[in-house]
Amino acid sequence: MPHRDATNRISADAVEVSNDQLTASGLRTIRIEHDAIGSLKARIDADFAEACRLMLNCEGRIVVTGMGKSGHIARKIAATLSSTGSPAMFVHPAEASHGDLGMITDKDVVIALSNSGTTEELMTILPLIKRKGVPFISMTGNAESILARSADIHIDASVVEEACPLGQAPTASTTVALVLGDALAMALLEARGFTQEDFAFSHPGGRLGRRLLLKVQDIMHSGDSVPRVSSETLMKDALYEISSKGLGMTTVIDPDGSLAGVFTDGDLRRALDAGRNILDTHIHEVMSRHSKTVRAQALATEAARLMEENRIYTLVVVDDEEQLTGVIRMHDLLQANVI
Repeated sequence: MPHRDATNRISADAVEVSNDQLTASGLRTIRIEHDAIGSLKARIDADFAEACRLMLNCEGRIVVTGMGKSGHIARKIAATLSSTGSPAMFVHPAEASHGDLGMITDKDVVIALSNSGTTEELMTILPLIKRKGVPFISMTGNAESILARSADIHIDASVVEEACPLGQAPTASTTVALVLGDALAMALLEARGFTQEDFAFSHPGGRLGRRLLLKVQDIMHSGDSVPRVSSETLMKDALYEISSKGLGMTTVIDPDGSLAGVFTDGDLRRALDAGRNILDTHIHEVMSRHSKTVRAQALATEAARLMEENRIYTLVVVDDEEQLTGVIRMHDLLQANVI
């Protein structure tokens, strides 16, 4: 038998366990939780839809509460709801009975998580929530529990077994509750018509916010910094414009101000390979006429996609009349942490 140390835990060096035993335990856990999630399909029913309607009609906040491991899941559900267009907050049930219950108003909706449906801290605040007339949704593993029967809507989060071989540690039950919370949040997101831009405003920090909010006009080169020449410009003068503006290319503009084409270092190499003389060749003879363009109002990620798909490093920015507005480069997107 492996010996135990002073803290009554099995010493790591005394445990003899094979790789097969460890992987078998991991696979058993995944199988049990997979089966538990699979059983949820039949529970996305009228009660689920009614719970969604209660939250859609909520004029205040969705208050999610739970104790212990259910509390951890409740926090995550509240965070997911808030970030996807449904203002929510977590309230600790033990703290609620010591003053935090005042955070809950009659305009809110409460979702209470408890696998047993008899969590003492929730039982303490339940009468007060009911007295306030707050719409109440329970998510439990026992449909006959006090919490389930007292709720306006009960969502069945029961499992056949926990993944824990002792049957004690919440495992499959917390996974099921988490998945049901995600299902509620995504149903509300779609019902509200929550967009990618809405999501970005909830996540303005870091790369995610930049990818979803930053537009081409925010990082493009514009005004005098944009290299431009007329179609009758000689190659030598176009090369001077490229060198002076430092973007590795120049735009070529028609007399009416619309974009005629671009001249890049690739066009220069092809012209020299063809024996062109930079002193007497006009730029319209060697420029690329069908250059890719983008609108200033487009997301910077759209510019990145166009560059990657077409294997180019620069895009010309034009308005709806094809008038030159600016230039954006792959380097600009990299500096802005868009890609």
